[in-house]
Amino acid sequence: MRADREFVYGATAGLVGDLLLGDPRRGHPVAAFGRAAGAVEHVLWRDHRGWGALHTAVCAGGAAGAAALLARGARGRGRASVALIAAATWAVVGGTSLGREARAIGGALAAQDVDVARERLPHLCGRDPQALDERQIARAVVESVAENTSDAVVGALVWGALAGVPGLVGFRAVNTLDAMVGHKSSRYRRFGWASARLDDVAGWPGARLTAALAVLAGGNARGAVRAWRADAKKHPSPNAGPVEAAFAGALGIRLGGTLSYGGRVEHRPVLNSDGRPVEFGDIERAVRLSRRVGWLTLATCAAGRLAGHALRARRAGEGRG
Repeated sequence: MRADREFVYGATAGLVGDLLLGDPRRGHPVAAFGRAAGAVEHVLWRDHRGWGALHTAVCAGGAAGAAALLARGARGRGRASVALIAAATWAVVGGTSLGREARAIGGALAAQDVDVARERLPHLCGRDPQALDERQIARAVVESVAENTSDAVVGALVWGALAGVPGLVGFRAVNTLDAMVGHKSSRYRRFGWASARLDDVAGWPGARLTAALAVLAGGNARGAVRAWRADAKKHPSPNAGPVEAAFAGALGIRLGGTLSYGGRVEHRPVLNSDGRPVEFGDIERAVRLSRRVGWLTLATCAAGRLAGHALRARRAGEGRG
Protein backbone atom coordinates (compact mmCIF):
# COMPACT_ATOMS: atom_id res chain seq x y z
CA MET A 1 0.00 0.00 0.00
CA ARG A 2 1.31 3.47 -0.87
CA ALA A 3 2.42 5.69 2.00
CA ASP A 4 0.04 8.50 1.05
CA ARG A 5 -2.94 6.15 1.17
CA GLU A 6 -1.75 4.71 4.48
CA PHE A 7 -1.82 8.22 5.93
CA VAL A 8 -5.29 8.98 4.55
CA TYR A 9 -6.79 5.73 5.85
CA GLY A 10 -4.99 5.89 9.19
CA ALA A 11 -5.72 9.56 9.91
CA THR A 12 -9.37 9.11 8.97
CA ALA A 13 -9.69 6.10 11.26
CA GLY A 14 -7.97 7.99 14.08
CA LEU A 15 -10.24 11.01 13.75
CA VAL A 16 -13.31 8.75 13.68
CA GLY A 17 -11.93 7.02 16.78
CA ASP A 18 -11.66 10.37 18.53
CA LEU A 19 -15.22 11.21 17.49
CA LEU A 20 -16.58 7.94 18.88
CA LEU A 21 -14.38 7.47 21.94
CA GLY A 22 -12.87 10.80 22.90
CA ASP A 23 -9.99 10.71 25.37
CA PRO A 24 -9.76 7.87 27.90
CA ARG A 25 -10.21 8.88 31.52
CA ARG A 26 -7.14 6.88 32.53
CA GLY A 27 -3.96 5.88 30.79
CA HIS A 28 -3.93 8.52 28.07
CA PRO A 29 -0.59 8.53 26.20
CA VAL A 30 -0.38 12.34 26.37
CA ALA A 31 -0.83 12.22 30.14
CA ALA A 32 1.93 9.60 30.34
CA PHE A 33 4.19 11.88 28.32
CA GLY A 34 3.36 14.74 30.68
CA ARG A 35 4.37 12.68 33.69
CA ALA A 36 7.63 11.69 32.02
CA ALA A 37 8.35 15.30 31.05
CA GLY A 38 7.67 16.35 34.63
CA ALA A 39 10.17 13.79 35.90
CA VAL A 40 12.79 15.06 33.44
CA GLU A 41 12.07 18.61 34.56
CA HIS A 42 12.65 17.60 38.18
CA VAL A 43 16.17 16.49 37.22
CA LEU A 44 17.08 19.25 34.77
CA TRP A 45 15.37 22.38 36.10
CA ARG A 46 17.59 25.41 36.39
CA ASP A 47 16.58 29.04 36.02
CA HIS A 48 18.38 29.13 32.68
CA ARG A 49 17.37 29.02 29.00
CA GLY A 50 20.04 26.46 28.14
CA TRP A 51 18.75 23.92 30.64
CA GLY A 52 15.23 24.55 29.39
CA ALA A 53 16.37 23.92 25.83
CA LEU A 54 17.91 20.64 26.95
CA HIS A 55 14.64 19.68 28.64
CA THR A 56 12.76 20.44 25.42
CA ALA A 57 15.22 18.45 23.30
CA VAL A 58 15.14 15.43 25.59
CA CYS A 59 11.35 15.31 25.90
CA ALA A 60 10.18 16.33 22.43
CA GLY A 61 13.11 14.68 20.67
CA GLY A 62 12.65 11.48 22.64
CA ALA A 63 8.96 11.29 21.81
CA ALA A 64 9.50 11.98 18.10
CA GLY A 65 12.41 9.55 18.00
CA ALA A 66 10.41 6.74 19.57
CA ALA A 67 7.60 7.40 17.10
CA ALA A 68 10.09 7.27 14.23
CA LEU A 69 11.31 3.86 15.36
CA LEU A 70 7.74 2.54 15.50
CA ALA A 71 7.01 3.97 12.05
CA ARG A 72 10.15 2.39 10.66
CA GLY A 73 9.11 -0.98 12.04
CA ALA A 74 5.70 -0.70 10.36
CA ARG A 75 7.05 0.57 7.04
CA GLY A 76 6.06 -1.58 4.09
CA ARG A 77 3.44 -3.44 6.14
CA GLY A 78 0.27 -1.76 4.95
CA ARG A 79 -2.22 -2.71 7.65
CA ALA A 80 0.30 -2.30 10.46
CA SER A 81 1.23 1.14 9.18
CA VAL A 82 -2.41 2.21 8.89
CA ALA A 83 -3.10 0.93 12.41
CA LEU A 84 -0.11 2.82 13.81
CA ILE A 85 -1.14 6.07 12.11
CA ALA A 86 -4.71 5.59 13.36
CA ALA A 87 -3.55 4.98 16.93
CA ALA A 88 -1.20 7.95 16.86
CA THR A 89 -3.88 10.23 15.40
CA TRP A 90 -6.42 9.17 18.01
CA ALA A 91 -3.83 9.67 20.77
CA VAL A 92 -2.80 13.20 19.79
CA VAL A 93 -6.03 14.84 18.62
CA GLY A 94 -8.53 15.99 21.21
CA GLY A 95 -11.43 17.54 19.36
CA THR A 96 -14.17 15.45 20.97
CA SER A 97 -13.00 16.02 24.54
CA LEU A 98 -12.59 19.71 23.76
CA GLY A 99 -16.19 19.90 22.59
CA ARG A 100 -17.48 17.92 25.57
CA GLU A 101 -15.80 20.19 28.10
CA ALA A 102 -16.98 23.32 26.32
CA ARG A 103 -20.55 22.05 26.08
CA ALA A 104 -20.56 21.07 29.77
CA ILE A 105 -19.72 24.65 30.70
CA GLY A 106 -22.26 25.97 28.20
CA GLY A 107 -24.91 23.71 29.74
CA ALA A 108 -24.12 25.03 33.22
CA LEU A 109 -24.42 28.60 31.98
CA ALA A 110 -27.70 27.79 30.23
CA ALA A 111 -28.99 26.46 33.56
CA GLN A 112 -27.78 29.69 35.21
CA ASP A 113 -25.43 27.68 37.42
CA VAL A 114 -22.40 29.93 37.23
CA ASP A 115 -20.69 28.17 40.15
CA VAL A 116 -20.61 24.87 38.26
CA ALA A 117 -19.36 26.67 35.16
CA ARG A 118 -16.54 28.21 37.21
CA GLU A 119 -15.71 24.81 38.67
CA ARG A 120 -15.40 23.21 35.23
CA LEU A 121 -13.53 26.03 33.50
CA PRO A 122 -10.05 24.89 34.67
CA HIS A 123 -10.64 21.62 32.77
CA LEU A 124 -10.53 23.70 29.60
CA CYS A 125 -8.14 26.60 30.22
CA GLY A 126 -5.85 28.06 32.84
CA ARG A 127 -7.74 31.23 33.67
CA ASP A 128 -8.80 32.24 37.15
CA PRO A 129 -12.54 31.46 37.15
CA GLN A 130 -13.72 32.99 40.43
CA ALA A 131 -13.76 36.60 39.27
CA LEU A 132 -15.52 35.83 35.97
CA ASP A 133 -19.17 36.49 35.28
CA GLU A 134 -21.35 34.53 32.84
CA ARG A 135 -20.26 36.39 29.71
CA GLN A 136 -16.61 36.34 30.68
CA ILE A 137 -16.77 32.59 31.20
CA ALA A 138 -18.46 32.14 27.83
CA ARG A 139 -15.79 34.29 26.20
CA ALA A 140 -13.02 32.24 27.83
CA VAL A 141 -14.59 29.02 26.56
CA VAL A 142 -14.97 30.28 22.98
CA GLU A 143 -11.39 31.55 22.94
CA SER A 144 -10.16 28.20 24.27
CA VAL A 145 -12.19 26.27 21.70
CA ALA A 146 -10.69 28.38 18.92
CA GLU A 147 -7.09 28.09 20.12
CA ASN A 148 -7.34 24.38 20.93
CA THR A 149 -8.87 23.62 17.55
CA SER A 150 -5.51 24.64 16.16
CA ASP A 151 -3.41 23.02 18.89
CA ALA A 152 -5.35 19.80 19.51
CA VAL A 153 -6.61 18.98 16.02
CA VAL A 154 -5.38 20.99 13.04
CA GLY A 155 -1.71 21.35 13.94
CA ALA A 156 -1.36 17.65 14.68
CA LEU A 157 -2.95 16.63 11.37
CA VAL A 158 -0.80 19.08 9.43
CA TRP A 159 2.40 17.69 10.92
CA GLY A 160 1.10 14.17 10.42
CA ALA A 161 0.64 14.92 6.72
CA LEU A 162 4.14 16.41 6.54
CA ALA A 163 6.08 13.90 8.64
CA GLY A 164 3.86 10.90 9.40
CA VAL A 165 3.72 9.39 12.88
CA PRO A 166 6.83 11.28 14.12
CA GLY A 167 5.14 14.50 13.03
CA LEU A 168 1.93 13.67 14.89
CA VAL A 169 3.70 12.67 18.08
CA GLY A 170 6.38 15.35 17.94
CA PHE A 171 3.87 18.16 17.49
CA ARG A 172 1.77 16.97 20.39
CA ALA A 173 4.86 16.65 22.58
CA VAL A 174 5.93 20.21 21.78
CA ASN A 175 2.43 21.54 22.42
CA THR A 176 2.21 19.68 25.74
CA LEU A 177 5.58 21.02 26.86
CA ASP A 178 4.46 24.55 26.07
CA ALA A 179 1.37 24.06 28.22
CA MET A 180 3.53 22.72 31.05
CA VAL A 181 6.47 25.13 31.09
CA GLY A 182 5.92 27.70 28.34
CA HIS A 183 4.15 30.35 30.40
CA LYS A 184 5.83 33.44 31.84
CA SER A 185 5.78 32.62 35.53
CA SER A 186 8.81 33.26 37.71
CA ARG A 187 9.76 29.57 37.54
CA TYR A 188 9.43 29.15 33.79
CA ARG A 189 10.23 32.55 32.27
CA ARG A 190 13.70 31.32 31.27
CA PHE A 191 13.43 27.54 31.62
CA GLY A 192 10.31 27.40 29.44
CA TRP A 193 11.56 29.80 26.78
CA ALA A 194 12.71 27.10 24.35
CA SER A 195 9.46 25.14 24.62
CA ALA A 196 7.40 28.28 24.02
CA ARG A 197 9.44 29.35 20.99
CA LEU A 198 9.43 25.85 19.49
CA ASP A 199 5.66 25.69 19.96
CA ASP A 200 5.31 29.01 18.13
CA VAL A 201 7.27 27.60 15.18
CA ALA A 202 5.51 24.22 15.14
CA GLY A 203 2.09 25.80 15.50
CA TRP A 204 2.51 28.38 12.72
CA PRO A 205 1.18 26.35 9.75
CA GLY A 206 -1.71 24.81 11.69
CA ALA A 207 -2.83 28.17 13.04
CA ARG A 208 -2.99 29.72 9.55
CA LEU A 209 -4.84 26.72 8.17
CA THR A 210 -7.28 26.85 11.10
CA ALA A 211 -7.99 30.52 10.43
CA ALA A 212 -8.41 29.91 6.69
CA LEU A 213 -10.83 27.03 7.23
CA ALA A 214 -12.78 29.08 9.79
CA VAL A 215 -13.25 31.61 7.02
CA LEU A 216 -14.65 28.89 4.75
CA ALA A 217 -16.76 27.07 7.33
CA GLY A 218 -17.94 29.84 9.65
CA GLY A 219 -20.83 31.27 7.69
CA ASN A 220 -19.45 34.85 7.64
CA ALA A 221 -16.40 34.73 5.41
CA ARG A 222 -16.16 38.48 4.98
CA GLY A 223 -16.30 39.13 8.71
CA ALA A 224 -13.74 36.41 9.44
CA VAL A 225 -11.27 37.76 6.86
CA ARG A 226 -11.75 41.31 8.08
CA ALA A 227 -11.14 40.40 11.72
CA TRP A 228 -8.16 38.20 10.82
CA ARG A 229 -6.48 40.95 8.81
CA ALA A 230 -7.25 43.76 11.22
CA ASP A 231 -6.75 42.16 14.62
CA ALA A 232 -4.61 39.00 14.49
CA LYS A 233 -1.32 40.85 15.00
CA LYS A 234 -2.69 42.61 18.08
CA HIS A 235 -2.75 39.33 20.01
CA PRO A 236 0.39 38.52 22.06
CA SER A 237 0.49 35.01 20.61
CA PRO A 238 1.54 34.77 16.93
CA ASN A 239 -0.64 31.68 16.48
CA ALA A 240 -3.63 32.26 18.75
CA GLY A 241 -4.12 35.69 17.17
CA PRO A 242 -5.15 34.56 13.66
CA VAL A 243 -7.27 31.70 15.02
CA GLU A 244 -9.21 33.68 17.63
CA ALA A 245 -9.66 36.65 15.30
CA ALA A 246 -11.00 34.44 12.49
CA PHE A 247 -13.36 32.63 14.86
CA ALA A 248 -14.58 35.95 16.26
CA GLY A 249 -15.32 37.31 12.81
CA ALA A 250 -16.90 34.08 11.59
CA LEU A 251 -19.21 33.93 14.63
CA GLY A 252 -19.92 37.68 14.69
CA ILE A 253 -18.72 38.07 18.29
CA ARG A 254 -16.16 40.11 20.17
CA LEU A 255 -13.22 38.35 21.83
CA GLY A 256 -10.22 39.56 23.81
CA GLY A 257 -10.10 42.09 26.63
CA THR A 258 -9.17 41.69 30.28
CA LEU A 259 -8.34 38.25 31.64
CA SER A 260 -6.47 36.72 34.57
CA TYR A 261 -3.93 33.87 34.62
CA GLY A 262 -2.43 32.62 37.86
CA GLY A 263 -3.18 35.85 39.65
CA ARG A 264 -1.75 37.99 36.81
CA VAL A 265 -4.19 40.34 35.08
CA GLU A 266 -3.67 40.91 31.34
CA HIS A 267 -5.39 43.50 29.18
CA ARG A 268 -5.48 42.08 25.67
CA PRO A 269 -6.68 43.94 22.58
CA VAL A 270 -10.25 43.35 21.47
CA LEU A 271 -10.68 41.08 18.44
CA ASN A 272 -13.49 41.92 16.01
CA SER A 273 -14.58 45.06 17.84
CA ASP A 274 -17.69 45.34 15.64
CA GLY A 275 -19.02 42.06 17.00
CA ARG A 276 -21.43 41.62 19.88
CA PRO A 277 -20.45 40.32 23.34
CA VAL A 278 -20.21 36.55 23.72
CA GLU A 279 -23.25 34.70 25.10
CA PHE A 280 -23.48 31.12 26.35
CA GLY A 281 -25.22 30.06 23.13
CA ASP A 282 -22.07 30.97 21.19
CA ILE A 283 -20.22 28.10 22.86
CA GLU A 284 -22.23 25.55 20.88
CA ARG A 285 -21.67 27.55 17.68
CA ALA A 286 -17.93 27.60 18.34
CA VAL A 287 -17.85 23.83 18.98
CA ARG A 288 -19.68 23.15 15.74
CA LEU A 289 -17.31 25.41 13.84
CA SER A 290 -14.37 23.64 15.47
CA ARG A 291 -15.66 20.26 14.33
CA ARG A 292 -16.19 21.46 10.77
CA VAL A 293 -12.68 22.87 10.70
CA GLY A 294 -11.30 19.54 11.96
CA TRP A 295 -12.90 17.50 9.20
CA LEU A 296 -11.95 20.06 6.56
CA THR A 297 -8.38 19.82 7.82
CA LEU A 298 -8.41 16.06 7.32
CA ALA A 299 -9.69 16.54 3.77
CA THR A 300 -7.06 19.19 3.07
CA CYS A 301 -4.21 17.07 4.44
CA ALA A 302 -5.42 13.97 2.58
CA ALA A 303 -5.66 15.91 -0.67
CA GLY A 304 -2.19 17.32 -0.09
CA ARG A 305 -0.65 13.89 0.47
CA LEU A 306 -2.35 12.40 -2.61
CA ALA A 307 -1.43 15.40 -4.76
CA GLY A 308 2.16 15.21 -3.55
CA HIS A 309 2.38 11.55 -4.55
CA ALA A 310 0.89 12.29 -7.98
CA LEU A 311 3.36 15.13 -8.54
CA ARG A 312 6.33 12.96 -7.57
CA ALA A 313 5.11 10.16 -9.82
CA ARG A 314 4.74 12.60 -12.70
CA ARG A 315 8.25 13.96 -12.22
CA ALA A 316 9.63 10.43 -12.03
CA GLY A 317 7.87 9.57 -15.29
CA GLU A 318 9.26 12.67 -16.99
CA GLY A 319 12.72 11.78 -15.72
CA ARG A 320 12.53 8.31 -17.24
CA GLY A 321 11.25 9.80 -20.47
